[in-house]
Amino acid sequence: MTTDAKVARAAIERLSAMCLALPEATCERSGSHAAYRIGKKTFAYFLDNHHGDGIIAASYKVLPKGAHAKLAKKEPKRFYLPAYIHARGWVGERLDLARVDWAGLRERIVASYASVAPKKLAARAIL
Repeated sequence: MTTDAKVARAAIERLSAMCLALPEATCERSGSHAAYRIGKKTFAYFLDNHHGDGIIAASYKVLPKGAHAKLAKKEPKRFYLPAYIHARGWVGERLDLARVDWAGLRERIVASYASVAPKKLAARAIL
């Protein structure tokens, strides 16, 4: 299974701009995926055809515990539980749909960032 390269390129550019605007955030690319970190802690991933799922998505940690599964159950066309990392509270949000809620995604990315960033940096990232 493959994904649309043009959609993937546009999605990673937009997600990278969003994530790298956060204080001291970095990006590490590996093939068609990317990990966004603050220090050594990951707060988001860009996933393109992760384990052959045919999906272009952002993945991030959702709090409180169990909220990620509720999102995926409530809106299964938009949210899903990504392989391997969903067990640690991570959810995937599709970026290959006709309509993506970029403002909502930014809020969820900032919340994931704030959950792992030092308090002083997290305070600077609040919307």
